[in-house]
Amino acid sequence: MKLLVFLFLITLFISCTTSASTNKHPLDPLTPSEFKLVRTTVQKTYKASSPTLTFQYIGLDEPDKALVLSWESSKAKTKAAKVPPRRALVIARFKKQTLEISVDLSKGSIVSTKVYSGQGFPMITFDEQDAVVELPFKYKPFVESVQKRDLNISDVVCSTASVGWYGEIKSKRTLKLQCFYTKGSSNLFARPLEGITVVADLDERKIVEYFDNFNIPVPKAEDTEYVATKQKPPFGPTLMGAAFVQPNGPGFKIDGHSISWANWKFHVGYDVRAGPMISLASIYDLQQQRYRRVLYRGYISEFFVPYMDPTANWYFKTFLDSGEFGFGQSMVSLEPLADCPANAAFLDAYFAGEDGVPVKISNAICIFERYAGDIMWRHTESELHDEEIREVRLDASLVVRTVSTVGNYDYIIDWEFKPSGSIKMGVGLTGILGIKGTSYTHVDQIKENVFGTLLSDNTIGVHHDHYITYHLDLDIDGEANSFMKTNLETVTVRDESSRRKSYWSVVREIGKTEADGRIKVGLKASELAIVNPNKQTKAGNKIGYRLFPGTVAHPLLLSDDYPQIRGGFTNYNVFVTPYNKSEKWAGGLYADQSRGEDTLAVWSLRNRSIENKDIVLWHTVGIHHVPCQEDYPIMPTLSGGFEIRPTNFFERNPVLKAKTPKPMRFPKCNSQP
Repeated sequence: MKLLVFLFLITLFISCTTSASTNKHPLDPLTPSEFKLVRTTVQKTYKASSPTLTFQYIGLDEPDKALVLSWESSKAKTKAAKVPPRRALVIARFKKQTLEISVDLSKGSIVSTKVYSGQGFPMITFDEQDAVVELPFKYKPFVESVQKRDLNISDVVCSTASVGWYGEIKSKRTLKLQCFYTKGSSNLFARPLEGITVVADLDERKIVEYFDNFNIPVPKAEDTEYVATKQKPPFGPTLMGAAFVQPNGPGFKIDGHSISWANWKFHVGYDVRAGPMISLASIYDLQQQRYRRVLYRGYISEFFVPYMDPTANWYFKTFLDSGEFGFGQSMVSLEPLADCPANAAFLDAYFAGEDGVPVKISNAICIFERYAGDIMWRHTESELHDEEIREVRLDASLVVRTVSTVGNYDYIIDWEFKPSGSIKMGVGLTGILGIKGTSYTHVDQIKENVFGTLLSDNTIGVHHDHYITYHLDLDIDGEANSFMKTNLETVTVRDESSRRKSYWSVVREIGKTEADGRIKVGLKASELAIVNPNKQTKAGNKIGYRLFPGTVAHPLLLSDDYPQIRGGFTNYNVFVTPYNKSEKWAGGLYADQSRGEDTLAVWSLRNRSIENKDIVLWHTVGIHHVPCQEDYPIMPTLSGGFEIRPTNFFERNPVLKAKTPKPMRFPKCNSQP
């Protein structure tokens, strides 16, 4: 029986894997052959290779939005629409200068080249990080520091950290290295060599500064192991497995990178900086008998993770995970039946290494239907004289999932599509805390601010924040949209018409300029929505989609503190800006060592018109994280997110007539003999 179930699942998996696409999509990510073409084209012009010429970023240079929408419209009519010309955007380092190069992929030629002379540097590649983390082991002062601590250097591993900006004038690309002791545990981040700071020049590939300020005991390896095969009894809890079967096969189809499921269709792309990108998401309206677009383009624009330790060895740890380290570059291969359920299909992803050679991430994206026992809608009516009515509809959703491991943290990213028209964005935080070594073994010994929680002997989990900023180019049934605030205001009853003294009512405001689109969620009772002012329901309501914030946090750093200047895009939970193709990265195109001069917060100060325009909603999910002992030695997943939900978009409940599958009957298992 087990063999039959296994064979069925394998057949199911094969049946829903990616099919060959008959028409290439204009927003498809670059292919391995396109990466190779870019590499050949650029190297031919500059007659150099790594490390003289390095590729810091290669991605799709998106066609203009009008061209993509025209293609989509033509494809719906003819099925053979001509794809707009494809170009690649290349950000390269050549002789210590940053170049912006546009490559025509159809002709294999360079269209334009620009030398960037502003502040900040491009994304840091894995290859250059791998090169500099090996430098300390040939550096005599570092070797002596390890020996002074009575440690075996063969058990030491180093990792990278960006240096940020703190008011100084910088002209070199540098990283700081923090090193860890691995003897006795796979959990290297739990055993830092505190007090040692190594500064490496990325272009020169050499150590340029070194500090050994103090000697703190390395935390013990005991009880830090998380690898399953290295665990020792007692074990528990025991979780019982569950089988998932779909007798009629999967309910979704994949054509290249285009997905269709239930009443949804959309495109799943990939970028080495952003990770997954969702485009052209449209939902079928049963009454209007047509697909209606909701989201033109959505992705995570930036991650801001500032730690709250201002001391010499920690103050610089204020990371822009996307712009500095590449959230897409950091995506990992997903484990079937663990990261994703048995009914999942998988897509691979490709990015270019610093030498331009394509790198494959197998099983980078998984797509699956979720039947979690949730209720789509229900009602029990017992007031009728003749009968009791009980109507329930089983809910389901389609999930697009990726996981990115940026240093010590793992981020689980879900895009969940609901038949009701909602899209839920989920963020799961797991992995290893940012650990600081200490001499303390009990909280009673602590008489100073240690900037974190004592988790174990010699182990501090440092306070920090997570801010995840989403770029959502919502097109609610068309590009011309407006931002509407529905404020809930208390009204006092001042006459004798009611026994009540108060109630609340709504006052609606349409945002005129970007200043009206900057919102700190939670400070005022209000609903926030993107509406199409040019289209109404039969009842006269403007059609729209409402933002349902989930996990929000407001910055606690001073606004003139250097990390907060760079992370100014988190000053508000919501920004609304007019669509601008060049405004993609909330922390700026060149985030590494940036000065906050090219961020969402700065763009918004132009105070451009956002009424009845093609507009973009930016929303930041925020978490203040005070570590606790349950987060150690590895952190159970902490989940957050938000939802966008139709608001007067449909004439009535869009899943009123939804058909749910007939339940499969299984024999009951009796645990008693």
